[in-house]
Amino acid sequence: MANDSDNDTAFDHDAPPSKSQIKREMQELQALGERIIALDPAVRARLPLSDEMLAAVEETGRIRSHEGRRRHMQYVGKIMRKEDREAIRAAFEEIDQEHVQRNAAFHRLERLRDQLIEDDAALEPFIETHPHVDRQALRQLIRNARSERARNKPPASSRKLFQLIRDTAGL
Repeated sequence: MANDSDNDTAFDHDAPPSKSQIKREMQELQALGERIIALDPAVRARLPLSDEMLAAVEETGRIRSHEGRRRHMQYVGKIMRKEDREAIRAAFEEIDQEHVQRNAAFHRLERLRDQLIEDDAALEPFIETHPHVDRQALRQLIRNARSERARNKPPASSRKLFQLIRDTAGL
């Protein structure tokens, strides 16, 4: 009997994938294709895509009907079977990491701007760290941003201060 269960186990591993499994894989490939299509062309160029896949992606922009687009996405999923999906996923992971890093840098700059507006003690360390900053413009923008906050005005100077900090920090 032990041999029968061993044979059953071996048979299960040799069985072809179920229809449901094939459908899930195709939907996953279509979703990956849709993500590729949604990318900016400059970012898409960083992905390791075949010429056939690039042509299918470009064709998607010309399709207007809902049903035509649905069929085309099935075609894109079919082409995705031939692509190096691991390399594409790795490229997406790298792109996502860059996005996370840009967001983190953006939030650091926002916190620095808020510190400069709220705390006079934050100004000197910033100037010491960035000696090439236009000090007069920096101080003026801080004063204007404080005034805008006090009067509940739109934060125009705060935005300009953010831009000055971003340009000064080189981001």
